[in-house]
Amino acid sequence: MRAVVIETFGAPEGLKAVEVPGPVPGAGQVLIRTEAIGVGGVDAMIRRGTLGPTYPPGMIPGSEVAGVVEAAGVDVDPAWIGTRVWAFTGTSGAYAEFTLANPSDIVALPDEVRAFDAVTIGSAGVVAHFALAHAHFSPGESVLVRGAAGSIGIAAVELAADRGASTIAVTTSSPQRGQRLRALGATQVLDRHGFDDSSEPGSFDVIIDIVGGSALPGFLDRLAPNGRLVLVGAVAGYPPADFSTSLLRAFQQSRSFSTFSLATVPVQERDRVRAAQLATAGLSGRPTPVIDDVLPLAHAAEAHRRMDSGTVFGRLVLDPGATP
Repeated sequence: MRAVVIETFGAPEGLKAVEVPGPVPGAGQVLIRTEAIGVGGVDAMIRRGTLGPTYPPGMIPGSEVAGVVEAAGVDVDPAWIGTRVWAFTGTSGAYAEFTLANPSDIVALPDEVRAFDAVTIGSAGVVAHFALAHAHFSPGESVLVRGAAGSIGIAAVELAADRGASTIAVTTSSPQRGQRLRALGATQVLDRHGFDDSSEPGSFDVIIDIVGGSALPGFLDRLAPNGRLVLVGAVAGYPPADFSTSLLRAFQQSRSFSTFSLATVPVQERDRVRAAQLATAGLSGRPTPVIDDVLPLAHAAEAHRRMDSGTVFGRLVLDPGATP
């Protein structure tokens, strides 16, 4: 089968399209013929080598696909065969014509939902939903979404708006991207450092941060009293080792910091929310699947170059059926 592997970690050029043997489902697995593959921030972090030596050269990256179940291993209900599904493949295996997943990580898709739309919100929408819950967000509170132009950020903006946030601020790299975020529910557009033209920087009850990196301490300083910053990604890398100093310097403000991973959400609750979001993906309701571009699978390196440039708005999708 055709697949993309990480031959060398670092620059996007380390991604290579190759022919490899197709996977065979083991016990408790299904084989999926992919129709769409989501390109995510974690994929880029793994490819850069940010997450360390855990991942071997030659691995197939990617974690999110939509497609059709072609075969089922032992201990899997054969009724899944022939079903269109969204699937989480872990932190590898998705950039390929066929991939494996556990039945606990797949959700059946309605016929009218496009595969491209499914991989745009399948992970992002549910992360945004539970990140706001993890922050104990309440209607009437102010929210800042840092790194709002990606699929998780867009979903967080829309869900915060739907749940009655008093202010929804976003950080972004250009006024044009800011206008697109306003159309999705943002009420205040800030630059990447969290500032606008006002003389006094505002404070926020909740900050959903997808970026991390060296600038994170400055955003802890933007929390209101009893404010909560929830880190759901680190596309800019790890924060400084002493980032918590910002919290201690403002001890009397009772600010707090936490990380959030879907791994801590009960599977039944996670799947309930995901299934509800995917049932209407691209049809009605929110979060809205915002697709920046669809590229052939063999152009994965180009997708990662765009990710690294910071110009992507929404989700990049790979199409394994497209001709390079």
